[in-house]
Amino acid sequence: MSSWTKIKKVGRQSSPEQVAAAAMVAQAREQGLALTGPGGLLKLFTKSVLETALNEEMTEHLGYEKNGVGRDRESANIRNGSRPKTVISDAVGEVEIAVPRDREGTFSPTIVKKRQRRLGDVDEVVLSLYAKGLTTGEISAHFHDIYGASVSKETVSRITDAVIADMEEWSHRPLDPVYVAIFIDAIVVKVREGQVANRPVYAVIGVTVEGRKDVLGLTMGTGGGEGAKFWMSVLVGLKNRGVRDVFFLVCDGLKGLPEVVENVWSQTIVQTCIIHLIRNSFRLVPRKHWDALRKDLKPIYTAPNPDAAAIALEELDEKWGGQYSALIRLWRNAWEQFIPFLDYDVEIRKVICSTNAIESLNARYRRAIRARGHFPTEQAAMKCLYLVTRSLDPTGAGSARWTMRWKPVINAFAITFGDRWPAAETY
Repeated sequence: MSSWTKIKKVGRQSSPEQVAAAAMVAQAREQGLALTGPGGLLKLFTKSVLETALNEEMTEHLGYEKNGVGRDRESANIRNGSRPKTVISDAVGEVEIAVPRDREGTFSPTIVKKRQRRLGDVDEVVLSLYAKGLTTGEISAHFHDIYGASVSKETVSRITDAVIADMEEWSHRPLDPVYVAIFIDAIVVKVREGQVANRPVYAVIGVTVEGRKDVLGLTMGTGGGEGAKFWMSVLVGLKNRGVRDVFFLVCDGLKGLPEVVENVWSQTIVQTCIIHLIRNSFRLVPRKHWDALRKDLKPIYTAPNPDAAAIALEELDEKWGGQYSALIRLWRNAWEQFIPFLDYDVEIRKVICSTNAIESLNARYRRAIRARGHFPTEQAAMKCLYLVTRSLDPTGAGSARWTMRWKPVINAFAITFGDRWPAAETY
């Protein structure tokens, strides 16, 4: 069967575009052309489409077809040959095209703009790879291996630097007036400043009165144990962005934070993270005793009220205090920030005890950080974490599932904090 017969057969049930594509494929096969590769059909087709579009733009710019200039034309501007240009396509790599020129130099194409070297979503690919922890050199090598195109490390840096303005805008965006809970947790990154040093980045995650989870901000600490002044700037920054009330602020023994919270939001309850407290307990006891310790800790954080929890702590002290005094000291030091959640509904307790609000986020952050090892500057680290944050839930499906799971919890918050719950028309 000839190629033309095949094309006619396809044409009986195909669109004109499919017929044209079939004709091109058949012709390529007859000429021995590969579909992909440096001299493949896709590359030649991309070149042909771009050059045709550019010539059509030139015709529209000049007002007459090529070789069709009339004596009565208003302008003296005419075509003036073409110049070669190499562009990078996501699908086929580097493509050599001829860009038409006019004598007056006023032609400004839109399909391939002046000084444009990349076609398609190359920038988005670069940002996605950077968010996954690849270095600029690795991204450059990736483009060479996959697309056969040269994208220098400097170009990759310029692309990623373009998000800095977006990051600043995101960091200062307006926030909701009321949050049922705000979680603050630290991610440790390695930054090379003379020598590589560990630096904490504090992620602030808020849950709205609608049950929606949102990363409110990322702030890098000094690593020297942030104090009241640091936390005052963080919380005042949130307040200045519109947060006027928070029901619970959950953190893990961050020095100076509890004292500052009362000055910013006077009614906010500071709650130590129960999961972190339990994990820290296991670090103070040999692994062979973990099962026994787990059973003895449970009566404390599942107690019906603070008094019952205090009795369970005394029993823990009697059994474990003699040999592991640091364990008992850990719980007594955290006691004032541990007991508040025991006064509330079981649904609210589940939320405060759970780290689901932050663990999935931290897992994504740590994956990117491990891939990089360390960052050359503080800005590079923040840029990477911001891009991870931006790519967390591209479809919105995760946010929808989270919101549905939080419906019973939000109902419990609405009943418990009814006097502080925003009116329907304000959210």
